[in-house]
Amino acid sequence: MNGVTIALIVIVVLIVIVLLWAVAQYNGLVRLRNLVQEAWRQIDVELNRRHDLIPNLVETVKGYAAHEKGVFEEVTAARAAVTKAAASGTVEQKAEASAALDKSLVNVMAVAENYPDLKASTNFLDLQKQLTDTENQLSFARQYYNDAVSSLNTAVVTFPSMLFAGMAGVTKRTFYAAPEGQTAPPQVSF
Repeated sequence: MNGVTIALIVIVVLIVIVLLWAVAQYNGLVRLRNLVQEAWRQIDVELNRRHDLIPNLVETVKGYAAHEKGVFEEVTAARAAVTKAAASGTVEQKAEASAALDKSLVNVMAVAENYPDLKASTNFLDLQKQLTDTENQLSFARQYYNDAVSSLNTAVVTFPSMLFAGMAGVTKRTFYAAPEGQTAPPQVSF
């Protein structure tokens, strides 16, 4: 082999290595974007599960505490706000609506504390357990989403993956955060 052939082979090998590296960077960004979308869908699943449990819980408590009408209206309004926010798809609106629903659920549980027969009801205890499990899963889903967003946002702004972010159609995403003033536990008052 002569020097020109060896030089061409080296150039072709280098080009192939660079192309493989570029494909790996591109695919990595797309994988991170898909991971964030999957995490967001999991939050939606848990919000829908909670959304479906709430009417059963409210009806169970309502049977014992018919005179606590304002508490139930608050839960109904907050649930409707979550439904509306689910349709909009923005992280901030879902977080705000979810926080309002959290607060109204705390009020329902506080009402339940005033009724010993209700606290002993198998239906109520089962619903309360399901809601607690859902809240735990929702908390995990939010954390998972924020972890995925952190990885994606880091990749979008760091070299060398930032060179491929535009080509992959990947941009920074918004973290799921509690709305301003919602980081403290809600105060229950009647």
